[in-house]
Amino acid sequence: MASAYWISQAIYVAAKLGIADLLNDGRRSCSEIAALVGADARSLFRLMRALSSLGIFAQTKNEYFALLPLGENLRADIPGSLKAIIVTLGEIHYQACGALLHAVQTGSPGFDKVFGAGLFEHLDQNTDVASSFNEGMASLAGMLAYAVVLAYDFGRVSSIVDVGGGNGRFLETILEIYPEIQGTVFDCATTIERAGRPADRTSRRCSHVAGDFFASVPQGGDLYFLCGVVHDWDDDHAVTILRNCRHAMRATGRLLLLETVVPEDDSMHFSKILDLNMLAMSSGRERTRAEFCKLLTAAGFKMCRIVATMAPQSLIEAVPQ
Repeated sequence: MASAYWISQAIYVAAKLGIADLLNDGRRSCSEIAALVGADARSLFRLMRALSSLGIFAQTKNEYFALLPLGENLRADIPGSLKAIIVTLGEIHYQACGALLHAVQTGSPGFDKVFGAGLFEHLDQNTDVASSFNEGMASLAGMLAYAVVLAYDFGRVSSIVDVGGGNGRFLETILEIYPEIQGTVFDCATTIERAGRPADRTSRRCSHVAGDFFASVPQGGDLYFLCGVVHDWDDDHAVTILRNCRHAMRATGRLLLLETVVPEDDSMHFSKILDLNMLAMSSGRERTRAEFCKLLTAAGFKMCRIVATMAPQSLIEAVPQ
């Protein structure tokens, strides 16, 4: 377990160099790949030999390599690509985690110590970093959307406000499946500007609105959806966002959060490891059922139920009190 980062960094380097994209059309020699990606051939061979032992590439004779099904996930041109999220994990997440000791000792994010600014401030100031981060989050959101629609019935929903919805990929997926729903993607101006407007069949039913969810969110939605937003913030900031949703929604409206829920016992669960990442990256955290209840109550909501999905995240449904 202590050496696991050796593997994660090797996968990151392969993703960053775009090796899977080069092998899409068939096997290539290591020297040819090295010339195309600008790498030292001997060092690249050692990298690819190691990744071949993990089933990502296949090593053939004469130092030729081919792409295996597991490695297909590193291609940039496939639906559900993991390339962008692996790049951002291998760069800013990896560096911030290197300051986990600082975070544990001080209670302050390791990210701030490493980069001299908070996560979202750093993303605003670094376009390339933000591009990988946002694309990675969008890829995950697109996949999570299918897990959500399999677990939750949106049949009685007329309009959805996706608060902190990024480039809108999550909401667009839901609108494709439910053609009668109107949608609004709400995020900061920089994110909305970078995302642009989709040129697909959902575009007429989906508006993109810029704003600050600490100040207000769009009014009158039937369902307010927050995908992985609450875990980015401490309790005070999280309550502010949730309270703004409460003020904006109709009396008959609903709130739906997609978050990991930390078990109260000592069982192994992804949320507990993800929580360490949040400790390194920001002031956010993963929460237990009781902690979510406390947040929702403080914001004027009553928790109705928690719905498990096929993903590690669960749906937390709440209504106005």
